[in-house]
Amino acid sequence: MTDLSFHYDVLVIGSGAAGLSTALKLAPHVKVAVLSKGKIDDGSTNWAQGGIAAVLDAADSIENHVEDTLVAGAGLCKRDTVEFVARNAPNAIKWLDELGIQLTRDPEGGNDQPFHLTREGGHSHRRIVHAADATGRAVQTTLQGEAVKHPNIKIFENYLAIDLVTDRKLGGEGRRCIGAYALDLTTGKVRSFNARTVVLATGGASKVYRFTSNPDGSTGDGIAMAWRAGCRVMNMEFSQFHPTCLYHPQAKSFLITEAVRGEGGKLLLADGTRFMDRFDERGELAPRDIVARAIDHEMKRLGADCVYLDITHKGEDFIREHFPTIHETCLSYGIDMTKQPIPVVPAAHYTCGGVLTDLRGRTDLTGLYAIGECAGTGLHGANRLASNSLLECLVFGEAAARDIVEALPVDDRFKDLPDWDETGITDSDEEVIVAHNWEQLRNVMWDFVGIVRTTKRLQRAQHRIDLLLSEIDEYYGNFRVTNDLLELRNLSVVAKLIIQSALWRHESRGLHYTTDYPERDDSATPRQTILVPENFAGRWVVSGQWKT
Repeated sequence: MTDLSFHYDVLVIGSGAAGLSTALKLAPHVKVAVLSKGKIDDGSTNWAQGGIAAVLDAADSIENHVEDTLVAGAGLCKRDTVEFVARNAPNAIKWLDELGIQLTRDPEGGNDQPFHLTREGGHSHRRIVHAADATGRAVQTTLQGEAVKHPNIKIFENYLAIDLVTDRKLGGEGRRCIGAYALDLTTGKVRSFNARTVVLATGGASKVYRFTSNPDGSTGDGIAMAWRAGCRVMNMEFSQFHPTCLYHPQAKSFLITEAVRGEGGKLLLADGTRFMDRFDERGELAPRDIVARAIDHEMKRLGADCVYLDITHKGEDFIREHFPTIHETCLSYGIDMTKQPIPVVPAAHYTCGGVLTDLRGRTDLTGLYAIGECAGTGLHGANRLASNSLLECLVFGEAAARDIVEALPVDDRFKDLPDWDETGITDSDEEVIVAHNWEQLRNVMWDFVGIVRTTKRLQRAQHRIDLLLSEIDEYYGNFRVTNDLLELRNLSVVAKLIIQSALWRHESRGLHYTTDYPERDDSATPRQTILVPENFAGRWVVSGQWKT
């Protein structure tokens, strides 16, 4: 062991709602390290505006929440997962409330149900608990405040995980995860983290697209690392495009929450005409995939740069009270949403697939868990229902922590990892290659693997990504690792997985829409798309359940 090595009971990679909730549930029992690739609050959680879905109103029911999720998921959700999450949602809200998060209250709610509940697209009832229009920020602030002061949690900021380490490094079969290598972005040194258990909570991969609502760190790190380590991934063709991102040349990835439409906002063309009723009887409250495709269709039909979201009819007081963050941000760009509609465009928003897990967050590798957006739990199916994402982080964080604590006392293996090998590695003098390939990859994915797809476009994208992968692998093998190189490497792997999954699905379902197979295939039981790596580590093989 060197001074570049750390030992912890549990290593959590990611510092958003999934990672921090898991760490806080574990901390009373074990010592936990949390890796954050930037500052602790740089992840997607801090950006989430809408809220957290939970049945708290007597007029609602768990069955309604389940049914709404199944409908939005277009027949691909795993019912047992959906029921598990919906049942545990009220307890997740209770836990946050006990931590002191400032959720918006209903002055007429009473003690039994004190929270203000809003409604979003795809929900049949008001069940969205929120903190004004900045729920993610409230969740992140509360969780990180608790984590930073806990004596059993150590936060490592500016650490980018490079790869998971399996017992194959120590002569084993490669079926157990024993830690990870991570780049200290402050010093440029690679450090090894030994751990009895590793939790991936790295978020999604929407940065694979040119336009996204996500922060810069959403580069699919956990999905790519798990794939390289031998884990299966599922449903990667289903990338959710949020219908309404602020369209402004100086605005970077600012999301206009679903709740604006939930509270009566209308989508308009430049001449003031509404159009959503022509695409779905639910209008602006249709699920996100339908709304995003409708906007994409109208923009292409008219050659328009954007459409408009209008909620001016609700009045200035209502808008300022319910959407203070959006109102202030729009004003900073010269847009007064109390008096004029907001220009919006779709943008890549959420990765509905991910690393295949069970109801405890366990992956194919013993000792490796995946929580949150990087995980493929089956909750979202072919399209995520609004405000089920933060909920998934909380529910599975609890489930994984409980399973980890139960397993730790009977599994005490703790081996030193080999040091990171930089033999023959030099500093790069060709950083332009990384920058160029980064842009090319994201442009290819946006142009050929976006909201509307064709087989020919997918095949062209596959060919170009294969060339990029070969260039990146050669570069990775010869030069010292950097933040940009590692993120590009992960994005290229994720792009390949998305394209492979999309080519395999010969139908249009949920977020995957192809003009070559424009109809949904209901002739047989819907199948998950499960990809298996060549070094598949698991033992839960059932014939016919995946496509390689």
